[in-house]
Amino acid sequence: MDTAQAAILALIQGLTEFLPISSQAHLVLYSLFTGRDYQGLDFDILLHAGSLVAVVTYFRRELWAMSRDWIGALRGGQNTGDSRLAWWIIIGTIPAGVFGLWLKDLAEVALRSPLIMGSALIVFGVLLGWADWRHRGERDEYSLTLKDVLIIGLAQVLALIPGASRSGITITAALFLGMSREAAARFSFLLSVPIITAASLLGARDLLNGGMETDPTALLVGFTVALVSTYACIHYFLAFIRRIGMQPFVAYRIILGLVLLSFFVSWGG
Repeated sequence: MDTAQAAILALIQGLTEFLPISSQAHLVLYSLFTGRDYQGLDFDILLHAGSLVAVVTYFRRELWAMSRDWIGALRGGQNTGDSRLAWWIIIGTIPAGVFGLWLKDLAEVALRSPLIMGSALIVFGVLLGWADWRHRGERDEYSLTLKDVLIIGLAQVLALIPGASRSGITITAALFLGMSREAAARFSFLLSVPIITAASLLGARDLLNGGMETDPTALLVGFTVALVSTYACIHYFLAFIRRIGMQPFVAYRIILGLVLLSFFVSWGG
């Protein structure tokens, strides 16, 4: 992998990881158009590490307040909105963690086809549009209840379907529960921190058994581009949805889904 390819892949990862448009589908589309395999395990870990550093840096104040108040509550202090939010992030992660370990091989092999990705992009895109149009409210992340968090956490399991989009499905569930666009996106992004951390640690464990595959320069370029593009994506996405909403992403998902389905049809399945 040369540095140009590393930068392109990292930019795709950084711009699509937190948008509700499926980073998996874009990386598969890249492979279909270029005929190149996506990446090695070491490069994949570095891209996700870059995205993780970006989201932790962007939400550093919120994460610090949550960690401080959560530890304080465990030590017998008073529960606060931030300590409860920390518990909601932990609880909301459990379903995806359990099902992710159980269904990881199925999701990566059996479900990874243009037919499934294209269909998921369209179906879950329509759900996102409906939730944004008919059910969006003004609740913020501090108003969530245990029932709300379990619903969002179970919805996150559907992200195992390639093309569904982890951020897309969690934002959709949050909108259906009456959250505002910004609050739904913020909670989705905070919910990504333990998921990406766990995936990176599991990948690093596998990497220790297999060794490095990618040139160190390409790894550094990929990490840097993923970090910068992810940070910019989060910042501008939150500003964008406040003014315009989710419908442009819905239209984009439908178009991308049709493109992937056309590949499936042209190849005869």
